[in-house]
Amino acid sequence: MEKRILGIVFSLMGAVGLIMAAVTFVNASGGTRNVKMIIIYAILGAVFFFAGMGLIRNTKDKPS
Repeated sequence: MEKRILGIVFSLMGAVGLIMAAVTFVNASGGTRNVKMIIIYAILGAVFFFAGMGLIRNTKDKPS
């Protein structure tokens, strides 16, 4: 159960990171700093999101 909760938290953090990357992309004026921020947010968001999804999918529930 703990892994499933951790997976949900990771998935939410990843979704927030991807949303931040999208918002920064839409509002960016094209500076080098903005491009780095977009790439970092997108990569970290994707890593957290897919790690969370993997934890949720591969965790078996124990019968109670």
